[in-house]
Amino acid sequence: MRGLLRASSLLLCGVVLIQLLAAQINAQKPKSPWPTLTGDPPLVIARGGFSGLFPDSSYDAYNFAMLTSVSDVVLWCDVQLTKDALGICFPDLTMSNASSIEVVYPTRQKSYPVNGVPTSGWFTIDFSLKDLKAVNLIRGILSRSEKFDGNSNPIMTVQSVATQMKPSFFWLNVQHDAFYAQQNLSMSSFLIAASKTVPIDFISSPEVNFFRKISGRFGRNGPSLVFRFLGQEEFEPTTNRTYGSILSNLTFVKTFASGILVPKSYILPLDDQQYLLPPKSLVQDAHKAGLEVFVSGFANDIDIAHDYSFDPVSEYLSFVDNGNFSVDGVLSDFPITASASLDCFSHIGRNATKQVDFLVISKNGASGDYPGCTDVAYEKAIKDGADVIDCSVQMSSDGTPICLSSIDLGNSTTVALTAFRNRSTTVPELGSLGGIYTFSLTWPEIQTLTPAISNPYGVFRLFRNPNQKNAGKLFSLSDFLNLAKNSTSLSGVLISVENAAYLRENQGLDVVKAVLDTLTQTGYSNNTATKVMIQSTNSSVLVDFKKQSQYETVYKVEENIRDILDSAIEDIKKFADAVVIQKSSVFPLAQSFITTQTNVVEKLQKSQLPVYVELFQNEFLSQPYDFFADATVEINSYITGAGINGTITEFPFTAARYKRNLCLGRKETIPYMAPAQPGALLTLVSPTSLPPAQAPNPVFTDADVTEPPLPPVTAKAPTSTPGTPSTNAQAPSGQTRITLSVLLSVFAMVLASLLLL
Repeated sequence: MRGLLRASSLLLCGVVLIQLLAAQINAQKPKSPWPTLTGDPPLVIARGGFSGLFPDSSYDAYNFAMLTSVSDVVLWCDVQLTKDALGICFPDLTMSNASSIEVVYPTRQKSYPVNGVPTSGWFTIDFSLKDLKAVNLIRGILSRSEKFDGNSNPIMTVQSVATQMKPSFFWLNVQHDAFYAQQNLSMSSFLIAASKTVPIDFISSPEVNFFRKISGRFGRNGPSLVFRFLGQEEFEPTTNRTYGSILSNLTFVKTFASGILVPKSYILPLDDQQYLLPPKSLVQDAHKAGLEVFVSGFANDIDIAHDYSFDPVSEYLSFVDNGNFSVDGVLSDFPITASASLDCFSHIGRNATKQVDFLVISKNGASGDYPGCTDVAYEKAIKDGADVIDCSVQMSSDGTPICLSSIDLGNSTTVALTAFRNRSTTVPELGSLGGIYTFSLTWPEIQTLTPAISNPYGVFRLFRNPNQKNAGKLFSLSDFLNLAKNSTSLSGVLISVENAAYLRENQGLDVVKAVLDTLTQTGYSNNTATKVMIQSTNSSVLVDFKKQSQYETVYKVEENIRDILDSAIEDIKKFADAVVIQKSSVFPLAQSFITTQTNVVEKLQKSQLPVYVELFQNEFLSQPYDFFADATVEINSYITGAGINGTITEFPFTAARYKRNLCLGRKETIPYMAPAQPGALLTLVSPTSLPPAQAPNPVFTDADVTEPPLPPVTAKAPTSTPGTPSTNAQAPSGQTRITLSVLLSVFAMVLASLLLL
């Protein structure tokens, strides 16, 4: 008995020691930062390759995805069956939308029921693989570039993608198994046969019966099976249940699949205004059920939730690095952005170490998110990490310097909807059409106006933050300087001064003196902590500031230039400490393709002149094709590629986040962080589709720099309130004459204001 007790004690001690050892091993094992089902990083799944740029499922698309993505990128193939039961990679059952089939076989259109819906088109099942050798792939989304359609990209088979690309992971999506079965073609038979020669890692489908057909037929090491959810109100064709109802029973899905593929809205839904609603618990629920969660619908060139400020990296991070959950993979048309989001920008805080140093300078504050030059725009720019916030100084009729993006109030407020619309006047020196100018209203009058957000791509139905389109209050220069002075994160302010000569000669307003006086009154003349930068396109203005102050001066070159003379640089150095140039003066464009890189930045920097570049925006329409509709790729190419000293941006957050980019601190070259090579993308365009030769931008010379001194201030003759009949030209009859151009201008401003409402 005593021996039995001793043996039991030894056994118990052994169990305790094993548990303690296991606990110690687990404690030493690093905890994964990824709350995915397995703890592995989420997968980047390239839908049809790099289909955001090249024809879907083409050799170029697959090859480019492999070149620009994470090393384990998953290549996605939408499998279709041909008449001779062979599998091809093509995005849909019908072929006219993404191939030249309609041109090659104009009379072979047919109609079939697809999930009970009569559908007409050129179906893959009506063509043998031999027939399809004459057909080429083209873009399937008309808003994307047609420049790669002439590359004679052949339709690829499942086997050719696997053998030519040799992807780390290969994903086959079967969208219409039931349709093929109705036509006496077996998708499951094709897949089983293909798996003997082709490594298949994932198979997805939106049809439950398809999984029942293939269950157990691939062996123990077969592909992962992923059930694809379509719209929640759509009916799954083989069970006649909505996908929303199937979603409520994830344990049922687990009986035939190891993962689910869902649209973005299943996890982060949107309201009717395109704003995010509270997240759903789907990822956590699926992980509890033992299901991986993959998400579809990622593309850089579509309108995304306003919460993301047109920044696709922010959207990816909301699915993989939100502090609560991470999906297990993202299905993207632009795998370069997905790769960078996961590898370079995940799990970094706002106080993370900066990997690169350059100035992030705002443009009218965070004017991509709020009306420019308002309190909320400036506050957000500071919060978002801007180093320098800016004020474009305009003058009111009572001599108050204010911050406003334009001297014409109609460009940034709803003034055209107010009683002040009768203040409209035509000033040839400022524009051919009439406007309601800041110098026609007093500062108290301007303060009553409602700000309006700018929508530079509104004609394309891309609108900025509509819920806040009239938010904030307008700022005087004094307000602006006091806000900046109280910020602990800013390194400086930039004050832009334009129209100084006109204001002196015609309005009796000295903007240079007003700026200098306000800087003194707000304590900046003795403040060395906050750098003051004075910017102008006029050398005469900067010369005047240099004579009267020690503030840093910045010369802005408005023109797109291809070169700058050394003598012009020497002239600039006499009155400026830095230079602002346009983006196209670094990378000239031809039909939205970068053609080359100038040496303007290099020449200015060799002369000890820092170079700041404008204007950076997040909207995909603002970027050449070389930047893949991704503002971060664009910033990377200007900072790492061209070596500029600062970005002037309407979206400071995107530029500030780039500084903390983890990939910049690595020794090895990261393909998705390599700067764009000027002209490289054009080499992939077929010769027949190349853009025509462009007239070269001019060379910037001494004559472009030299200006006469600013004129003295001319006292303005006393008049009645600006804009009243006495200030307008008189017709012979004595009646007030309002020119047609003024009327048209007011009408245009009213119309623009109504569109903003």
